[in-house]
Amino acid sequence: MAAPASRPAAGGSAAARAANVLGHKPVTLRIFRYNPDTDAKPEYREYTVNADPTDRVLDALMTVKGYQDGTLTFRRSCAHGICGSDAMRINGVNRLACKVLIKDVGEKVTIEPLMGFRVIKDMVVDMEGFFAQYRSVLPFLVTDAQVPADGRERRQSVDDRERFDDTTKCILCAACTTSCPSFWADENFVGPAAIVNAHRFIFDSRDEASDERLEILNDREGVWRCRTIFNCTEACPREIRITKAIGEVKKAILKGSARAEPIRHPATSAA
Repeated sequence: MAAPASRPAAGGSAAARAANVLGHKPVTLRIFRYNPDTDAKPEYREYTVNADPTDRVLDALMTVKGYQDGTLTFRRSCAHGICGSDAMRINGVNRLACKVLIKDVGEKVTIEPLMGFRVIKDMVVDMEGFFAQYRSVLPFLVTDAQVPADGRERRQSVDDRERFDDTTKCILCAACTTSCPSFWADENFVGPAAIVNAHRFIFDSRDEASDERLEILNDREGVWRCRTIFNCTEACPREIRITKAIGEVKKAILKGSARAEPIRHPATSAA
């Protein structure tokens, strides 16, 4: 008598039968491997894991590290698209491994480190230069204003807050900066991420160091190195309109003021 259609076919390993029941499929990860302390040059190694279409690439990487090759090295922390730790190139595109689903990348996935940074090991890159550029734009509120007499917080209008709302979303994953050809060609370029974080304070009505930041960015290695090709905007996992923000900083420099009229996005403009 034939087995019921719902019963997994006989034969094969227990793991394979379980994967069949759960809807898992084999996925091949072609992973960049390089340890500069021991390897003469980088190489790609392939690993096959069973994954559900709704699993994330990070899940597949964790399976490889946990069950196949414990030497595989990559960064991860919150695993929910907030910390930015697991930014890497997935099928040639800068992405967060914790946000990309297997169903969106296919059954063969190439995983590489971010471009433009020195590789420390596998997907882990040296980001000290990136954070040095970030620190150079004074990414913090600068003000000598006293606490209001009523002891309450310094309030802003809805319009004042909206002016820089988009650029508050940066998580410093470096996906934008390492997608930029200007950065690949010149490591001294301050980069999109630093400009975004400068924008966040330049256009904050409470801040008193806007002119100083504009002076820092009014440099050959500052905003003028940007060629406006939108790679950064396309790479951002937080969907920040980075190229727009860079354009607003350029406009403020040319006008000599950070209080220039904002460029309204069509979705927020009055009819």
